[in-house]
Amino acid sequence: MPGDEPDDPLADLADLILNVGRLVRARTPEGPQVVTLNETERQVMRVVDLYPGAAPSEIARRTRLQRTNVSTALRSLEDKDMISRTASAGRGIAVSPTARAADNLRLLRAAWAGELAGLVGDDLDAVRRCTEVLSRLERALTADDNEP
Repeated sequence: MPGDEPDDPLADLADLILNVGRLVRARTPEGPQVVTLNETERQVMRVVDLYPGAAPSEIARRTRLQRTNVSTALRSLEDKDMISRTASAGRGIAVSPTARAADNLRLLRAAWAGELAGLVGDDLDAVRRCTEVLSRLERALTADDNEP
């Protein structure tokens, strides 16, 4: 079974993803220009960015978080002007990122790129291939169970 072997490449990949993510997050800039988010808010915001217009229940399914935790995060993100909620078909609500969220993400991405630029060298083709694999994993892991 995958993961049972001490040198399982999939387990190694998952372990490295978690650790590198933690290390990059530790180097994330702080200050008045950057909106600080907690872990749940980050997860919710990522799904809102990937699936703008998603309903809160869809966000909960995609993040695999409790609906109450998503509701709390959405209230906090709305207070921080990171999301907007609008009425959608029927009695539904659509959640979308705001301009402030886009600005915040641009600041973070620039900082992250700066942190990694000197560490990965000139092999941007390898970085692009790695990004493609990780993007496929993210899409699969955030797939709504109702999607084909």
